[in-house]
Amino acid sequence: MTMRGTKVHHVVMNDVDPQMLKGLVTLLLLHLVAEREDYGYALVVRLRESGFGEMAEGTVYPALARLEQAKRLDAYLVPSEKGPARKYYRITAAGELELERTRTAWNHLTGLVAGLTQGETS
Repeated sequence: MTMRGTKVHHVVMNDVDPQMLKGLVTLLLLHLVAEREDYGYALVVRLRESGFGEMAEGTVYPALARLEQAKRLDAYLVPSEKGPARKYYRITAAGELELERTRTAWNHLTGLVAGLTQGETS
């Protein structure tokens, strides 16, 4: 929800530029995995349930692979009752550092944007 004057406007994820979301996928995935180890599709569902309905599997799976390759996430297989084993992810020490770095950078950036767009610049 955003405020403009006295009217309240709801921001719908369909209104968010997909390129903007791509820039946030690392932060979002590291955050979710730090909260709870999970497998790929469950992470997609958690993102969608958190309001990121437009977050495509085609964005999430390559990001998970990049994070695993960069040693930010570890992966392990867990047998599934339905079908093949599921690949679960857990955050590594390097991933925790990256999460903190990206969270700090995001908070700084959103503060700058808010300051500029809400007329709080000096």
